[in-house]
Amino acid sequence: MSDGDADTGSDFEPTDPEQKEIGREMVDESTGLGSVAAHLYRGEVERTVGWRDRLDTTTNWAVTVMSAIVAYAFSGDVSHAVILAGIIMGTVFLFIEARRFRDYDIWRSRVRVLQENLFANALDPSEGVEHDAWRAELSEDYRDPTTNISYRGAFSHRLRRVYLPLITAMLVGWVFHIWAFNPDDSFLESAALPGIDGTVVVTIVALYYGTLFLLAIPLSAKERGESGGADHGDIE
Repeated sequence: MSDGDADTGSDFEPTDPEQKEIGREMVDESTGLGSVAAHLYRGEVERTVGWRDRLDTTTNWAVTVMSAIVAYAFSGDVSHAVILAGIIMGTVFLFIEARRFRDYDIWRSRVRVLQENLFANALDPSEGVEHDAWRAELSEDYRDPTTNISYRGAFSHRLRRVYLPLITAMLVGWVFHIWAFNPDDSFLESAALPGIDGTVVVTIVALYYGTLFLLAIPLSAKERGESGGADHGDIE
């Protein structure tokens, strides 16, 4: 690196008006910045769409598998344990989707940074930028990519948006299956499994659902999907 390059780097101040509002250059000056930014933005959007597709694929598989299990459970003289197995399968998909959502959020956050601070400022410079040090933040993210949301946060988000309604529907189906296929027995007797008392089964199911309900409660604005400096826009 030349001395001139070193001086240029050392003079960078992300909160300086001329540095943070580079969006003006895209419309006020004839530079290569617009072309570079367009290619960068296009690449980030493509990655975001790719990870979004992976999320949707996981959700589609979860809905398909859980629906097929419920349909099979009500197709004949089938044990209600099949529905419980479907709930476990849904939970497995939830863990997979939470992990994928953390990766998706990396690219989504970068796209929002560019939209809010570069392109929005280029279209209407009078409004300024959303985050004064956005260039430094984005540079650090490119140098050392890290997830922007905890695994617990991603788990909570996907649970509220997709899996809690699915699992609730499965639980309703499980209760209805027990009553419909064993009308002459008490609920606890019908809920029993080979070697497991019905009271134990109902208790485990209740604790499981209660745990999911607690995990679905967001602990931060990021988990609630609210916009803010830490997440650069709403979570989809």
